[in-house]
Amino acid sequence: MLRKSTLLVAALSFVLLFGSMAFAQKHYVNGIDANYPPFGYIDASGKPAGFDVDSLNWIAEKMGFTVEHKPMEWSTIVQSLVSKKIDLVYSGMSITEERAKQVNFSDPYWKVAQVIVAKKDSGLTVDGAMKGGKALGVQSGTSEADSLQNMVGKDGYSYDLKYYDSAPLAIMDILNGRVPAAAMDIAPANDAIAHGKDIEIAGEFGEPEFFGVAVRKDDAELLETINKGLKLLMADPYWEELKAKHLKDGSH
Repeated sequence: MLRKSTLLVAALSFVLLFGSMAFAQKHYVNGIDANYPPFGYIDASGKPAGFDVDSLNWIAEKMGFTVEHKPMEWSTIVQSLVSKKIDLVYSGMSITEERAKQVNFSDPYWKVAQVIVAKKDSGLTVDGAMKGGKALGVQSGTSEADSLQNMVGKDGYSYDLKYYDSAPLAIMDILNGRVPAAAMDIAPANDAIAHGKDIEIAGEFGEPEFFGVAVRKDDAELLETINKGLKLLMADPYWEELKAKHLKDGSH
């Protein structure tokens, strides 16, 4: 009788163990640019925060997985994804043909303009920044950096690119007089202005781009999960709450 009880307990333990494993939540690591406000940054408590961080946290809860947000070097973040150091990049990443050769993108979730930023009341125009042979700051590894590299020397464009690890660092050099202007997405420019930085947007250049979530080419299941989650999020009132919370300028 004791032997039967022992066997029964063992059998139940086996079922419980492997049953719990079968229903365990999947865990993903999201690579973020932690110096790209308001989409991604480190808050006062030292934790990842921002529009994209909150968005993915909501999606994770709705879709039944857990997520960790890991700050990464932006210029190598695609390679980090491909080499499986992270599982996805939900962090203000523009969908480009070059990146799409290495990763798959979700449905677009945000439209963003590329702008030239200068010190407030400098009088500098887009043409003045891009055709005057001046230094022009830009974050390395970004789509705007790629665009500027391809544009220089064509159609009168003349500038010396100075590379930064983030848009806020480029803005700091504008304020310190080290560069007259910098190119970046409009989101960090508007965020800096909203937080009292003495800069202004001189104007847009190039074509607007769309943000998407990047996953590895072979991860169709995660891509489907993210697309479903994005659809749910953008149909939920929380989407408007996120925009009101993080996007001071009220843009799309």
